[in-house]
Amino acid sequence: MTASSEPAEGTKTIAAFPPSFAGDVIDAGHPDYDEARKVFNGMHDKRPALIARCTGARDVQLALGYARDQGLLVALRGGGHSTPGYSTCDGGIVIDVGPMKPAEIDAEGRTGRFGAGLTWGEFDAATQAHGLAVTGGRVTHTGIAGLRWVAARGGSSAGSG
Repeated sequence: MTASSEPAEGTKTIAAFPPSFAGDVIDAGHPDYDEARKVFNGMHDKRPALIARCTGARDVQLALGYARDQGLLVALRGGGHSTPGYSTCDGGIVIDVGPMKPAEIDAEGRTGRFGAGLTWGEFDAATQAHGLAVTGGRVTHTGIAGLRWVAARGGSSAGSG
C-alpha cells in the first residue's frame, strides 16, 4: 500500500487501513490527491477523505470493510463519468477500480473476462485484436462497469449480464 504519511485535518486516518491492501490509498495530504479526486463532470468538485485505488477484488473487499468499520460514505468509481456524481463524495471513501484492467479473451470460444477498470476504448482495442466486437458505450473514456450497471438498471446497453 502506498499512502501519505500525514492525513489532512478533519479526515479519517489511513493508519487503520488494512496493510494487505495492494493498491494506493490517497488522502488530502498526498501530492496526487487533487488529480485523483477529479471526475469527468466538473460540476462535482467533491473532497473525499480517502481514495482507494484498487488492484483487484480483494482490495475492493478490504476498502469496503474499512469503510464499514470507519462509518464512511462509499462512492464507487470506474471511469468517473457519473452524470449525477455518484463516483465521488465529500468526506467518505472513493473506491476506485480504475487500475483493475485485465482483459482475458478466449478468441476460439468468443468469450472474455474483463476488469472493472477498463474503459470502452481499452475494451474495444482488446476485443478487436481478436476480431471480436461488443455493443456498448460510444465514448472511449467511459468505464465499462459503470455503463453496464446503468444499462442494467435503466435499459439495455449490452444484453449480456
